[in-house]
Amino acid sequence: MGRPRRKLSKATIGLIVAALSALVSAVVLAAPASAHGAPMMPGSRTYLCWKDGTTSSGAIQPKNPACAAAVAKGGTNALYNWFAVLRSDGAGRMSGFIPDGQLCSGGAVVYDFSGFDLARNDWPVTHLTSGATIQFKYNKWAAHPGTFRSYITKDSWSPTRSLAWSDLESTPFDSVTNPPSVGSVGTEDGHYYWDAHLPSGKSGRHIIYTVWQRSDSNETFYSCSDVVFDGGNGQVTGVGDSGNPSPSPSPTRPASPSPSPVTTPNTSPSPRVSPSPSPSPNPGGGGACSATYKVVSSWGGGYQGEVTVKAGSSSISSWTASWTQPSGSTITQVWNGTLSQSGSNVSVTNVNYNGSLGAGASTTFGFLANGSSGSTPTLSCSA
Repeated sequence: MGRPRRKLSKATIGLIVAALSALVSAVVLAAPASAHGAPMMPGSRTYLCWKDGTTSSGAIQPKNPACAAAVAKGGTNALYNWFAVLRSDGAGRMSGFIPDGQLCSGGAVVYDFSGFDLARNDWPVTHLTSGATIQFKYNKWAAHPGTFRSYITKDSWSPTRSLAWSDLESTPFDSVTNPPSVGSVGTEDGHYYWDAHLPSGKSGRHIIYTVWQRSDSNETFYSCSDVVFDGGNGQVTGVGDSGNPSPSPSPTRPASPSPSPVTTPNTSPSPRVSPSPSPSPNPGGGGACSATYKVVSSWGGGYQGEVTVKAGSSSISSWTASWTQPSGSTITQVWNGTLSQSGSNVSVTNVNYNGSLGAGASTTFGFLANGSSGSTPTLSCSA
């Protein structure tokens, strides 16, 4: 005959429930919190490169040469996670915590954002007016309380060298805590927003560097937004095939006196590229056209090149540039041209929008290659 079951008292049941509740709470609290986000206006490098490279199939295929170089260096994971340039142990720290040359990647350790530290002047860029007031937007992939601080580069900064802490003005030109937001978390549309007064007396290319420091944890986000102060009101160039400016996503409130008229950004179908190093001319084609070749940037295991095709004394309706690729190097991607490659023999023909060139006019196409750039090849051009 079995033992009779003992009935638990209400007090005992209460203790068990309390213990289980405490255990569940401990597990929940032990799970790491995760906030995510990035500037959308002015757009960060990761956000605008994600916009530039995302295809209808969801694949990442950058068209902008700087975005393509960043992906070639660090892979596509960085763009699939464009909102995750963070340090969970940041605690708002800047100089002395993140090394010089790694500001745009935030010294991130989870994903490889190192490609976004490349010193270039052909990143997607937002056109702004110095001294104006504009609505900033910051994506809230995950929402948390905290403070956003925005810094601007000094006039001595050059986009052709890696960003260092000494390149930034020492105090932020804008700071806001717990701004309002709209939209849902986990979406592109969800974002914080606030009015920011842009620094006065600025012209030309700059970087707006934003730090989002959470107040409920040490997690801190870092970002670089490439801008040009040219009288613009939020147009973006360098994203997509056309290079045409996109409509301003939010109105800019001009400061007094009224800003100068908007400068029309470059509308050439080819993306902007770094002007250095100087190209080595290699004319060909018997005067119908010529082609020059230069290496724009390089990294361990690969490099980016650019070829400029120029019409001769007469207009042309199509062109083909050909050369022998350096030994051990293979081209992996071309934009603004159509690639044919057989062993080391390479030829690139025009696409539909850049084949017709007037007398003396020119166009460019870019490419990524693995291996070493080696010596500058001799190019031929036919039309």
